[in-house]
Amino acid sequence: MAQRFDQYSEISYGEGTDRPPGPAEQRALWKWEAAIGYRMFAALRWGQLGDGHITFRDPERRDHFWMLSYGVPFRAATVHDLILIAPDGSVADGPPHATANTAGYNIHMPLLEVRQDINSAAHTHTAFGTPWSANVEPFRAISQESCSFVFNQAIYDGEDLEVDTTDGGYRIAEAMGTNTLVILRNHGLLTGGLSPAESVGWFVLAERVAEVHVKAPDGKAISDEMAKHIAQSFEDPAMGWRTWQWLARDLVPDPSVVL
Repeated sequence: MAQRFDQYSEISYGEGTDRPPGPAEQRALWKWEAAIGYRMFAALRWGQLGDGHITFRDPERRDHFWMLSYGVPFRAATVHDLILIAPDGSVADGPPHATANTAGYNIHMPLLEVRQDINSAAHTHTAFGTPWSANVEPFRAISQESCSFVFNQAIYDGEDLEVDTTDGGYRIAEAMGTNTLVILRNHGLLTGGLSPAESVGWFVLAERVAEVHVKAPDGKAISDEMAKHIAQSFEDPAMGWRTWQWLARDLVPDPSVVL
């Protein structure tokens, strides 16, 4: 059955990132997920200052990636506002006169080049992720959702908050390693996933975990043994995908608005 973009399908356990039959269908799905992801960020009051990016690699030109054209408010994002960025930072496809977010290119191009095991990444400045990152400390197992990341996180300790060259992006990618989450010192959170839905779902989940840490900085963690037991299900990539599914239906109830 062809993927529908004017309505959401049912959610069920055991599902995860969708795998359409061909690159054109994959691209269409990921553009839809990314546009809804930007609107989800807006609904959560993130990206109001133009900060942040949701990117995904092109299914055919894997050294190219898609992101929202600079200047388009997250709340107004549509699939037609997404632009294809070439390895040199030029716009290879998208609306006329569209431009790329420079910091987005400097971070995401190197990250997606190095992390061939993921297809998407998400980052923006948030009310809890950014202040927690100033502690330069990892998440601890002080909540159920925290167990998604306690064994699946890294810290980038660089002071280059502007990330004004791709060198900074390569350093972030190196620090991130094979983890789903990297906490960027004094900057915020960045997550990766197999799809835009997955990376955005992980990002929102990480922000919820950061909120717990900011509000309960001295919270008592559960044992590593129990945390590893919980992580068996909470580290599952499907957790990020399901998180996006639930949030999308609540925050962007009509998915046709991005078409």
